[in-house]
Amino acid sequence: MTSSGQLVRAGFVDGTSAAAGIERLGAAARPLTDKLAAAADPDAALEGLLRVVDALDSISDGAGAAMLAELADDEGTAMRLCSVLGASAALTQHLARHPEHWRELTDPTLGSTRAAAYAVREAMLAAVGADPASAVPVAGKPDAEAVDALRVEYRRILLRLAARDLAHHVGVDDAAAEISDLAAATLEAALAVARARVESYDAARLAVIAMGKCGGHELNYVSDVDVIFVHEAADGAEDGAALRAATQLASHLMRICSDHTREGTIWPVDANLRPEGSQGPLTRTLASHQGYYEKWAKTWEFQALLKARPVAGDLALGRAYVEMIEPLVWSAAERDGFVGDVQAMRRRVVDNIPAAEADRQIKLGSGGLRDVEFAVQLLQLVHGRADASLRSGATLSALAALIDGGYVGREDGEKLHEAYSFLRTLEHRVQLHQLRRTHVLPADEASLRRLGRSLGLYSEPAVQLDKQWRYHRREVRRLHEKLFYRPLLGAVAKLPGPEARLSLEAAEARLAALGYADPKAALRHLEVLTSGVSRTSDIQRTLLPVLLEWFADSPDPDAGLFGFRRISESLGRTPWYLTMLRDEGEVAQRLAHVLGTSRYATDLLEREPQGVKMLGESLVPLSAEAALAEMKALTERAETAEAAIVAVRGVRRRELLRIACGDLVAGTDVALVGQGLSRLTDATLQAALDIASYAVRTSRGLESDPARLAVIAMGRYGGFELSYGSDADVMFVFEAVEGAEAQAASSFATAVVAEVRRLLSLPASDPPLEVDPDLRPEGKNGPMVRTVESYAAYYEKWSHVWEFQALLRADPVAGDAGLRARFTELIDPLRFPATGISRDDVVEVRRIKARVDNERLPRGADRQTHLKLGRGGLADVEWTVQLLQMQHAGSVPGLRTPQTLPALSAAAEASLISAEDAETLAEAWRLVSRVRNAVTLVRGKPADQLPRDAQERAAVARVLGYPQGSSDQMVNDYLRTTRRAHAVVERVFWE
Repeated sequence: MTSSGQLVRAGFVDGTSAAAGIERLGAAARPLTDKLAAAADPDAALEGLLRVVDALDSISDGAGAAMLAELADDEGTAMRLCSVLGASAALTQHLARHPEHWRELTDPTLGSTRAAAYAVREAMLAAVGADPASAVPVAGKPDAEAVDALRVEYRRILLRLAARDLAHHVGVDDAAAEISDLAAATLEAALAVARARVESYDAARLAVIAMGKCGGHELNYVSDVDVIFVHEAADGAEDGAALRAATQLASHLMRICSDHTREGTIWPVDANLRPEGSQGPLTRTLASHQGYYEKWAKTWEFQALLKARPVAGDLALGRAYVEMIEPLVWSAAERDGFVGDVQAMRRRVVDNIPAAEADRQIKLGSGGLRDVEFAVQLLQLVHGRADASLRSGATLSALAALIDGGYVGREDGEKLHEAYSFLRTLEHRVQLHQLRRTHVLPADEASLRRLGRSLGLYSEPAVQLDKQWRYHRREVRRLHEKLFYRPLLGAVAKLPGPEARLSLEAAEARLAALGYADPKAALRHLEVLTSGVSRTSDIQRTLLPVLLEWFADSPDPDAGLFGFRRISESLGRTPWYLTMLRDEGEVAQRLAHVLGTSRYATDLLEREPQGVKMLGESLVPLSAEAALAEMKALTERAETAEAAIVAVRGVRRRELLRIACGDLVAGTDVALVGQGLSRLTDATLQAALDIASYAVRTSRGLESDPARLAVIAMGRYGGFELSYGSDADVMFVFEAVEGAEAQAASSFATAVVAEVRRLLSLPASDPPLEVDPDLRPEGKNGPMVRTVESYAAYYEKWSHVWEFQALLRADPVAGDAGLRARFTELIDPLRFPATGISRDDVVEVRRIKARVDNERLPRGADRQTHLKLGRGGLADVEWTVQLLQMQHAGSVPGLRTPQTLPALSAAAEASLISAEDAETLAEAWRLVSRVRNAVTLVRGKPADQLPRDAQERAAVARVLGYPQGSSDQMVNDYLRTTRRAHAVVERVFWE
């Protein structure tokens, strides 16, 4: 005898009652106890088994004991019966009413064989007294008896199906397909009963089209069965008679399934997905359906039709209906706002969930089944227009096709499949208990324990169930957001259906129409990218139709496609590359814009293809400290100076790409671009200085450096105003450390500077950093590096006003902090004289400016459009600001800055220049600086002339934010802005 404590440890909750019940099983107790204990609810399984025994005994004395004896000898049947009794109170009730049905579970094929759909149909028709061959009622069976028989037969087959599901774990998709087949057979049988009620039923051909889950072969245990009715007049029948007969048949069919009788009910049949919903006629002809869908149907109706499937009645008519709607369904994504409509509809569903259910909704809630279904259906409708392999009504089958076709990543697809299967199984178990239509996870401990055990969770089932439920919901929500709101979807949906997936046959004409200058060359690139049957080629065929459109929107589509090919050849087999472009449409669109606009950025991407990842990240320039920290971390692992500088230049190359991409796609302000480039140069020079110092010290066998060095930024670099093509104008200063000989310190400093310049000029796969020291005292003839004292002596004896002007932009940026501070103390009184510069010096500055304007303008250059030396160009604005600084910085602290715009603002605040004139100069400086940067980005190399080439000029206009075809407007704006600035310069600088 088993004790109550042992039974509790085995899984029973009420050990005392369980022990009494087990004792009633007699000789069958020992072999059946383990089977009962393995059930989802052992106590309910035992109670249900005893109810079935009692029911059998009430029919025939001893029948219950005979059943127990058979169960004791048949482990498979015992397992199936106990599984059903422990999971479904409703099926237990059915067995108590029809105890003979327990024998259905003795079928040894239940574990391995799914009942054929036609066999289920024949059984249901036979139960209601209809001819299985014709589905026509056979006289003799009363209507009420047929309706009850329909319910009993439905439960009998459902009992077998539930046993397969619970005991043999057939899989949620197989179980749902079986339930769908049973529903289809039930509809056929109900239609047969309806024919017996409608005298003139043969006046109409009526087809029943399953929608929703039944149409998709994924019905729940208990769910409304969504249908649409379509009819045609039978031969010789009038249209009015056919409509009346079809309407009566459809109405009776719905009542037969949903009415409550002594044998219960089956499920409601819902026809509200029909045209015009509940306000529309219950059934329509094929032509009437077509007219409605072509003129009036809304987006959601086409989404619903995705699962339409003929299941009962005139199947030939049903197939004609599906053939009629198919082209409409698979072109629905081309409707204006289609993707947004579907997304908005999903949000409305979530918003309308009662607050009390929101966190426990398996179907409709955030992270629930609807999130998976909507994401899959949206992908199907957008991509299925051109790829027939995606046109499946079943969610899991469609998801598998999306994975196979490269539309969904394998890892994402597997997680989504796993989560959907778990949620559907959980939903089935919740509904199976009472055979009630519910999608809400119960909150009570007993129900959660039963559900958890039904899913195979026997250790802390309620806790483990809650953990898995929350994990899968979280994954579904994450993947839903990723797939359902994928930016690429909206772009693909806008393409005409045949062009949504690349076909090389039609590609050449398409390329020419999009504006590619060399369609044949572009076609060769496409052939390389899409040839073969690999997953990479599949994803490329999905991406390229949209990318081709985006390239076509850029100034140079051919260059964009060619650049994409080169980068894809570098990264095509890298797991993240195409997945990122497919799943993060903003990255793909940014990449297309960059490749079709900027040779500079394209060259960087080809050298640094991993930089594609950056397009999905922040494009704000790094600080000098962050860049330097990364450079130092990399150089610590380098064995040679050459290897170390390669690592430093690699970081610089990547950050140049970040700044360029931020300029191109995020509209980074031109001042921030200059600051970002300057800070990056600071970090590069500091890292190079450290590497060079170590290399020279090591090569000379020194234990420590005999000199301290500092780097002084000059020119636009000193002003934090570097452009993409700027050299790094610098001066070098050193001082001997205590105890070191002056000659040794000088020799060391000179060698370090030479090594810095050598390392930064080594051939490498990044834009060169030209370190230009020509602004040092005595220019090219002077020593490369001097002490602070040497600089002081030179400036005291020999310097000219232009050198003091150059010092306005001097900014110590690298090297020893103390030495940098001392150099600043030396030059501040020189560049910011307390009493300003003399009138003669002002005349000299103007004379030098006139000479620069006349002599340095390149031959053939257009003075109106030369960016640096043209009228109202950079030199005009900067010389004007610098003259004001030299005249007034001694008394106006705000002018003591190397930066042009802050100095200009300070001059306006001190009323040295009117606010209006200051704004005019600032606007010109910003515009010309932007144009200069844009020219370098477009051409891939620096230039100081507004491009004359029409394509380059158009590209510059696009970089500046002008719409396509606005090159002339850009030029006019440039000329107007610089003309106004030049007028201010004439007034402020020359008068």
